[in-house]
Amino acid sequence: MSEPQPYPSALSHALPATVREVEEFVAAAGWDQPPQLFALVTTVTLLASQPELADQLDAQAPLTPVAQDVLPEGELDAALAGIEWPDSVAGCALAQEIVVLPPEAQAGLGELPADPAQARRAAAEHPQRREGRLVAAVLRDGVGACVLRLRADPGDDLGRDEVVEDPQLAPNLLHALLATLR
Repeated sequence: MSEPQPYPSALSHALPATVREVEEFVAAAGWDQPPQLFALVTTVTLLASQPELADQLDAQAPLTPVAQDVLPEGELDAALAGIEWPDSVAGCALAQEIVVLPPEAQAGLGELPADPAQARRAAAEHPQRREGRLVAAVLRDGVGACVLRLRADPGDDLGRDEVVEDPQLAPNLLHALLATLR
């Protein structure tokens, strides 16, 4: 496992916008999508290796997300554990749909089953659940960013999704993504 490569701080500052870009790209396909993995490549590096993309990319954007092949079936943590990125990849992002429970609902559930599939079913059946799409991304230097889009509540007359940005939304996922870069 190699040491993290230092990247200019411009990438760290660009990461939140890149995460929003990934979320908007995935959102364009609608809900009920499988998890999607993206390599985050510096635009300069991508254009140097593939100059034919110049008319498709924003040369001013420090990072460009590159969609990867479909992740294998099974548990996400096992799939991530088998991924290693080449040095040319500055970071990675994962978009996945999740079920979110408010803190009081989590407390009411007590201890969730140890089996991840059973725990997901218990959360998915809870009456206070909210469906969401989480995009988490990390750079080799450990800087992370997350965006969570909560699906509009069917009872909301306006039908608006709620979007939350916070780098601490998914610390375990950020850690797992960082491990793929080392």
